Amino acid sequence: MSFAPVSEINVTPLVDVTLVLLVIFMVAAPLLEQGVEVNLPKAGTGQELTGSSPIITLTKYHALYYNGTEVTLGQLRQTLAGLDKDRSILIRSDREARVEKLVELWDLCRGAGLSRVRITTLPAE
Repeated sequence: MSFAPVSEINVTPLVDVTLVLLVIFMVAAPLLEQGVEVNLPKAGTGQELTGSSPIITLTKYHALYYNGTEVTLGQLRQTLAGLDKDRSILIRSDREARVEKLVELWDLCRGAGLSRVRITTLPAE
């Protein structure tokens, strides 16, 4: 009995691995875009905003994020000073964060000349 060399490549395992990686990336990509997780407070008089605005996030442990990137108070102050003064800005504050920290952020925005500061909330049930 003689064996001849096989000159074909079996691509089935390659296709299997490629499809599995595709599914993993399809599931993981939306999770990466969500940003920082906070428990927003609820409000009955909130309004839906349209358009894109810079987002400042304050976690319950008082960490600051600007558009998903962690920043210090000094870095945030510099960033806000460079923004267009007519642009609105959103503050996403965790419901367990101290009100004092939220007011400090509000004052920081107003001190940078931004007059359209909004607080993000969830609709009341």
